[in-house]
Amino acid sequence: MWQSYINGLGLGAGLIMAIGAQNLFVLTQGLRREHPLTAALVCVVCDCLLICAGVFGLARLLASEPLLLELARWGGALFLIGYAARALYRAWRPGSLEQTDGKALRSRRTVLLTTLAVTLLNPHVYLDTVVLLGSLGSAQTLPAAFAGGAMSASLLWFLCLALGAARLAPWLAQPRIWRAIDLLVALMLLAIASQLILTPTATP
Repeated sequence: MWQSYINGLGLGAGLIMAIGAQNLFVLTQGLRREHPLTAALVCVVCDCLLICAGVFGLARLLASEPLLLELARWGGALFLIGYAARALYRAWRPGSLEQTDGKALRSRRTVLLTTLAVTLLNPHVYLDTVVLLGSLGSAQTLPAAFAGGAMSASLLWFLCLALGAARLAPWLAQPRIWRAIDLLVALMLLAIASQLILTPTATP
């Protein structure tokens, strides 16, 4: 049991901790103090559901339907390009670099919906959780223990990311830091979108 759990924990952490749209979004929410725990928990819940779906059978379905992954790839690329454009717009506008206050914060509902979009429109999430972790987990002696380890990795990582960013917020609230962060977010998202467009979706 513990071996399968540790395998899931290690593999899940290795995939989830890679820089991606989810990580960048949760980090940004933590720095801006815009409901970072809400964003983190939405990512965790989505990861858990997708991991379970993959480990308990959905990986085989997606592997046999490449059109679904192809549609997700292009839809995700378009969404990431749009989100990158918004980050560039924030970096360009002087007012967007001021320290956030109560009036500037987006509502919890807006953050929740945006997190769902960042997560569910990103095909890398499906490839990592459903296809890869699902395929590996289904081959374990105890698939449920493997899934539990992978879900634990998601929970620990996103909570640490959200809470750690919030602690650093007072030191990272300077306008020039915000400009650099928004530019970095835009470049990373554009790089991810370019990778999605230029690299055909592969299944194991």
